[in-house]
Amino acid sequence: MLHPPTFSAGIGWTAGPGTSVAEGTQRSSEPVRIERVDARAYAFPTDAPEADGTFAWNSTTLVVVELTAGGHRGLGYTYTDAVAADLISRVFAEELRSQDAMDIPARMVALLRRVRNLGRPGLVSMALSAVDAALWDVKARVLGLSLARLLGAMRTRVPVYGSGGFTSYSVERLQSQLAGWVEQGIPRVKMKVGTHPEQDVARVRAARQAIGKEAELFVDANGAYSAPQALALAERFAEHRASWFEEPVSSDDLPGLHQLRERLPEGMALAAGEYGDGGLYFRRMLEAGAVDVLQADATRCLGITGFLQADALCDAYGVGLSGHCAPAIHVHAACAARRLVHLEYFHDHARLERVFFEGVPELEDGALVPDFSRPGLGLELRRADVARYALGAGT
Repeated sequence: MLHPPTFSAGIGWTAGPGTSVAEGTQRSSEPVRIERVDARAYAFPTDAPEADGTFAWNSTTLVVVELTAGGHRGLGYTYTDAVAADLISRVFAEELRSQDAMDIPARMVALLRRVRNLGRPGLVSMALSAVDAALWDVKARVLGLSLARLLGAMRTRVPVYGSGGFTSYSVERLQSQLAGWVEQGIPRVKMKVGTHPEQDVARVRAARQAIGKEAELFVDANGAYSAPQALALAERFAEHRASWFEEPVSSDDLPGLHQLRERLPEGMALAAGEYGDGGLYFRRMLEAGAVDVLQADATRCLGITGFLQADALCDAYGVGLSGHCAPAIHVHAACAARRLVHLEYFHDHARLERVFFEGVPELEDGALVPDFSRPGLGLELRRADVARYALGAGT
């Protein structure tokens, strides 16, 4: 596995401008022992019924990890089933307690070995992803740095695209949501297709009418189409200047993705990868020539570590990287990613994260701008405010 470099706290490390040693930054090379690992699941209702080409839902489940080390509490999270909270607090916590929080590769390798017989892809990877993010968060807090500064920033602003446009929406609501993002200064927006293919061209036409000529229009089928159907619809979507076709067929169909990529209309990029659970998944997708832009999700692909591994692979293959959903947890790693093109500003997650966390980065002129003066991810759980959404103790 590839890992981003680690940064242990060295003897004689001094605080940067605006940060005092009294605030708790680490000055010693002594290990920073993990004291507690807690996890809790929450269910947050959507503001309307939602659906894409292959699924429908009315709530979002969030699993939050809080990891305490060296007197600091790091935070990570994922979007998955509530059972992940039990896995983290019962199995992962036992492996992590008393270990050095600063050596993240060692902690993650130990956890990967621990889950070998549990079925590592899928839900287990999502649980691991939340823990990895919490480890990076606590490490940056110990050092008194924002995570972007710890990783090394390529940029200070992260371009986003507005994402929603669910197939359950009326045409009027679809147009209102997409046009609203453009009015806020987001120059690219995405809509869902695939539930009713016979309606998709008309809905894409309506979306283009709502957002005007200049904004970029993305479509996402969530693997709902057959390859011939996807190709025929791509030609029709191109008439309305759709420039991004996400998962026209299943992400598991690498030959199908490759063949479609070769035949899509000029100017239309094929994107996939959001279900990736680590470097091997992404490598196979890139080796197959399956995408123009690889999507990676830090809440699924082994956290910040996995997201940066995806970036390294994209750099090696000369392919763009797009962050999938969960904007608040991605923004610092997105600042560091060499191949990043943009980050998904997903309606459900953007709405939820503003309710659940203090310190969510602000949206300015089509980009998220993290506050580099806040340590770590810069997030704090609004514990009292969100207690009513909790699904049991989970700790």
